[in-house]
Amino acid sequence: MSFHRLGPGLAAIVLLLGAVSLRCGGSSTARIADEAEQIAAAVQAAPAEFADGARVIGHAPDGTPVDLRSGTNDLVCLSDDPTGDGFSVACYHTSLEPFMAMGRALRAEGITDAGEVLKRRNEAADAGSLAMPSAPATLYVLTGESFDATTGTVAGAYMRWVIYTPYATSETTGLASSPEFEGQPWIMFPGTASAHIMISPPQPE
Repeated sequence: MSFHRLGPGLAAIVLLLGAVSLRCGGSSTARIADEAEQIAAAVQAAPAEFADGARVIGHAPDGTPVDLRSGTNDLVCLSDDPTGDGFSVACYHTSLEPFMAMGRALRAEGITDAGEVLKRRNEAADAGSLAMPSAPATLYVLTGESFDATTGTVAGAYMRWVIYTPYATSETTGLASSPEFEGQPWIMFPGTASAHIMISPPQPE
């Protein structure tokens, strides 16, 4: 599937997934939250049973990615991008770390186009130089308007689930290749290293 042939809705999802990687440069106008607040915000995307033991990657004062907390389980969480609009954090199974780390590395090189990042990841996986999960691996993406560190709540919270299943197809999973109604699970980029099941509940009114 070509990124440039996607409709507006699907293109937005590609951009969302492409953004699930910390930016690699700072901004003099962005407020970088302290470590405790970044950790508290990042784990909002994690299932409750994994939140306390998740590894957390956040932002140093200059905006570059930094490990804020080592993990004791198999989940990695990313803090909110201080330069972005609204609030967005994500957590994923550790088997996806090479895939996510490559995204961060490409952005550090100045490659920010989501379609190009996707292309390069797929090529690296096909060549065997990028390790991909050997079993389904979940990414949790939580967006909202803002995070209140005092109460530990996200205003306008909206959760999406992305289950990576490299090289899976509609035929191997029985899933549609595009959603027929809001909230229907479907498989995106089938047959590629980046194949994943999208689960996007209806947006709250």
